[in-house]
Amino acid sequence: IGYMEAGNRTGVSEFILLGFSEDPELQPLIFGLFLSMYLVTVLGNLLIILAIISESNLHTPMYFFLSNLSFTDICFTSTIVPKMLVNIQKKNKGITYEGCLTQMYFFMIFAGLDNLLLTVMAYDRFVAICHPLHYTVIMNPHLCGLLLLLSWLICLTYSLLQSLMVLRVSFCKETEIPHFFCELAQILKLACSDTLVNNVLLYFVTGLLGIIPLTGILFSYSRITFSIMGISSSGGKYKAFSTCGSHLSVVSLFYGAGLGVYLTSGTAHPSRKGSIASVMYTIVTPMLNPFIYSLRNRDMKGALRRLFTRGTYSQ
Repeated sequence: IGYMEAGNRTGVSEFILLGFSEDPELQPLIFGLFLSMYLVTVLGNLLIILAIISESNLHTPMYFFLSNLSFTDICFTSTIVPKMLVNIQKKNKGITYEGCLTQMYFFMIFAGLDNLLLTVMAYDRFVAICHPLHYTVIMNPHLCGLLLLLSWLICLTYSLLQSLMVLRVSFCKETEIPHFFCELAQILKLACSDTLVNNVLLYFVTGLLGIIPLTGILFSYSRITFSIMGISSSGGKYKAFSTCGSHLSVVSLFYGAGLGVYLTSGTAHPSRKGSIASVMYTIVTPMLNPFIYSLRNRDMKGALRRLFTRGTYSQ
């Protein structure tokens, strides 16, 4: 590994991503598994976006945010999986210092966006079920665009701030990251210089970006539940629950896995178990999202069927 002097500070030129296993016999299996999951994620989310664009009756706030969630999920996995696959193929676990910071920057943007979009989608369901008569007035295109823009600005600002804070950190000769991608918490554990400010910022803002949206989601769904209980017909109850079921499944998956990783990331001696847990919210959840939204949603299933039919006829 090459090192370079930057004033009195030692800067590393490369980090080593340890990944899941040192066993060479397992590498083809890991490569095949993650390549398959990545292709399913990209294809599934791309189909959701195309189905929403091609169907005029899906041009509603709910599907506007869903298409943005699918786009975010594609970008989210694309910041991690391709580099990991290249490293396995080349039998080289290295990632440059610049490459590591770039990966970390984009990972934080898209992880944050996933989080905020799920919150906005919960608010959309809250307005649709609790205030149905005012839904089109409240969730107008201007507000939808504003909520999306605000989500992007929050994530870009936070990611940029964290990345600039990492630039002032100097690293030791120990450059092995017990993970399959460059995660901020793991990078800071390799630092030689004081990282108190970085760690405080990391856990405070991550906690804030986790607690506030989750509180918003829980509040929305508590109000939604009370509203549904007030519906007299069983058909009306089922319809209201079915529109929320998909979103609630995705929220549970994302937050459940994310919370597990957040709680284990503070340990002094991180193990590869933490990186396996990270697979749940970085790869598995984005892969399952299209299935959850299409299988439980009649409109989505119809749109996908018509998309495939058009594709068959055009050939």
